Amino acid sequence: MRDSETYGIEKGYGKEVVEWLNEQSKDGKFEARLYGYSVLTKNFGEFELFSWRGDSRFARKMIIKASKRFKIKVIEGGYKPSERVYRLKKFDYAKVRKGEKTIGQIEFEVSRFGNKNWEVKNEERH
Repeated sequence: MRDSETYGIEKGYGKEVVEWLNEQSKDGKFEARLYGYSVLTKNFGEFELFSWRGDSRFARKMIIKASKRFKIKVIEGGYKPSERVYRLKKFDYAKVRKGEKTIGQIEFEVSRFGNKNWEVKNEERH
C-alpha cells in the first residue's frame, strides 16, 4: 500500500471526483479523501488537495480518467527528486494534467515538523 498527499482536483469538483474515484475501486484497495484545503497556483488556478491510499498505478490511471471524464485539470503528485539532499522541509513534485496531456509542473514544500499544509514553492508551464 502506498499513499500520496499531493494530488489535486480543480476547485469546485473535489467532492464529486473523490466520490467517483472511490466508486471505481470495487475491491476496496484504493481510497481517496479530501483534505479540506486548497492551493492556489499562478498559472493553473486553484486546486483542492486530496490524499489516497492504495495502488499507485491505479491512482495515476484513475486521476487521468477523472480529468477526461469531468473535463478538468488535475495535479498528479508523488514525484520525488532524484538527488538525496536532506533539508529542513519536505519536497514533492507534481504534474498538472488536462486529460492525458501534461500542461505543467509544480514543486510543493512542507515543514518536516508540525502539522502544516503543503504549499506551492515553484511552478512552470509546458
